[in-house]
Amino acid sequence: MTETVTNWAGNITYTAKELHRPSSPAALAALVAGSGRVRVLGSGHSFNEIAEPGAEGVLLSIAGFPPVIDVDSAARTVRVGGGVRYAELARVVHAHGLALPNMASLPHISVAGSVATGTHGSGVGNAPLASAVREVELVVADGSTVTIGRGDARFAGAVTSLGALGVVTALTLDLEPSYDVEQHLFTELPLENLDFEAVMGSAYSVSLFTDWREPGFGQVWLKRRTDQPLAEFPWAAPATEKLHPVPGMPAVNCTEQFGVPGPWHERLPHFRAEFTPSSGAELQSEYLLPRRYAVEALHAVDGVRETVAGVLQTCEVRTVAADEQWLSPAYGRDTVALHFTWIEDTAAVLPVVRRLEEALDGFEARPHWGKVFTTPGAALRERYPRLDDFRALARDLDPSGKFANGFVRDVLAD
Repeated sequence: MTETVTNWAGNITYTAKELHRPSSPAALAALVAGSGRVRVLGSGHSFNEIAEPGAEGVLLSIAGFPPVIDVDSAARTVRVGGGVRYAELARVVHAHGLALPNMASLPHISVAGSVATGTHGSGVGNAPLASAVREVELVVADGSTVTIGRGDARFAGAVTSLGALGVVTALTLDLEPSYDVEQHLFTELPLENLDFEAVMGSAYSVSLFTDWREPGFGQVWLKRRTDQPLAEFPWAAPATEKLHPVPGMPAVNCTEQFGVPGPWHERLPHFRAEFTPSSGAELQSEYLLPRRYAVEALHAVDGVRETVAGVLQTCEVRTVAADEQWLSPAYGRDTVALHFTWIEDTAAVLPVVRRLEEALDGFEARPHWGKVFTTPGAALRERYPRLDDFRALARDLDPSGKFANGFVRDVLAD
């Protein structure tokens, strides 16, 4: 008999022969070794079939593992269990007077799932969340544990790995001294004559928001570290009320605004950890492309604005520094990320996604691995120059393809 479970948005139902929630490393190792097909479900914040094990496969969740968060203050590192989410990690790290360099817009997502799919925050100097990882611990196909750290030739393929190498049971992350952040919001930034580099470099983390009903950006969110200068922002007017990224939504769930300083983990995300930011009544897509194409790509989206706006809740534009993970959408290039939060209507959204991908053709766009996209596998494979190295690593750690579902096989196909 099969069991089913849905993702956060409810648009994907995963079908598995069995759904297991092992509560100990020994139980996990035995389960992996004795199973034919295995996929791992993190916090369920993906919007596609990346976690789908198939009707004959086993779906695993390690959310029931003890929530390991071991901070080494002297080394400025933390070892964190594979089921831990950023919100709980951040609180413990901050209590030790330390910090992560960046966070995503949602603090509710699991650390292991986020880095495995190339998730990121924003900032011209901030690489994806995986860049903080210094060591990954995996239970591989035979049930044994493999530890891969920086300096190991395999490391650049081991973190952003799409779950294709094994079950991540723990990660060790780099930390830095704690810092405060303040948010300054502006409204009505024109697209015409946009000085993209100046705007995106005006604070530690910058996000632009638009619903594409008009050209330009209705909101600009600047997150300034208080240990860094406060830059002038002459391109738009300061906000006069608290804002939610989705126009018309109440701002009560959002992190504090109007320049009120606070700890890094209470300002870098857009949404407060103690609130669910959404009911999940949405779909999401994101495309990451070389930053040199940013303005041209924004004008390309503006060219299909009427099509996009009809099914869009909000679009967020961010920057991401290049990283070295072979399957990272930011691999080898400073990046601009165009994120689209759609209405929860797959039939209406998919044709718009296809039209959007056509508009972005020629910009070397890499879709976020955990979002909705229709880019063919053959096109994706052309955009990852180290894919052969990742294939070799997957064959080494998982020779029978135990962790390779249809999604992964499409990516790795020769």
